[in-house]
Amino acid sequence: MKAREKLIYGNFKLVLSVIQRFTGRRELMDDLFQVGCIGLVKAVDNFNTDLGVKFSTYAVPMIIGEIRRYLRDNNAIRVSRSVRDLAYRALSAREELIKEKQTEPKVEEIAVRIGEKREAVLHAMEAIVEPISLYDPVYSENGDSIYVMDQICDPSSGDDMWLEDIALKDAMKKLGERERAIINLRFYKNKTQMEIAEEIGISQAQVSRLEKGALEQMRKQI
Repeated sequence: MKAREKLIYGNFKLVLSVIQRFTGRRELMDDLFQVGCIGLVKAVDNFNTDLGVKFSTYAVPMIIGEIRRYLRDNNAIRVSRSVRDLAYRALSAREELIKEKQTEPKVEEIAVRIGEKREAVLHAMEAIVEPISLYDPVYSENGDSIYVMDQICDPSSGDDMWLEDIALKDAMKKLGERERAIINLRFYKNKTQMEIAEEIGISQAQVSRLEKGALEQMRKQI
């Protein structure tokens, strides 16, 4: 139990790094942190050290999954009373116009009927339409569900890229200070070996040798 507690407390930073991808949402970050910690605890309790997998590689999807479930279950969108009232007035006017003309009225006609601006009527009517949530299930079988989010692909921000970024940062931390600086300048700031050599005061051949050694070390770590 002491080892379990140490592992949980020692990985709070991992939870913090995961919830950063959910910034900009309505939910308070404190709430997301608590939910992420539930995922962390589940990861600790289910992690198998015999498989040779790094704990962070296993824990990150568990934490993300727990946060996704929380967001899926708490994603109600609130519409102000005034907007709802305007929308219901517009819908009543729409029904009246349909009965009178036997055709679907335009937004402009509805706006004229209730004495409101077209943009306000359009906004109100769109606001009460039930949205499709990214966390709505599109298919379920034996308790396992596929969600709308799972059907959307963004290669720049997928979970694989997220895990790869964590692995790269972890590998870079284990490099020497000069090797880490070279990798940062070379691949994150897109500088040439000659430019790096001039900046840190060594030859281009030394930069090339240090870069090659650093990459090899990182490959072994990952």
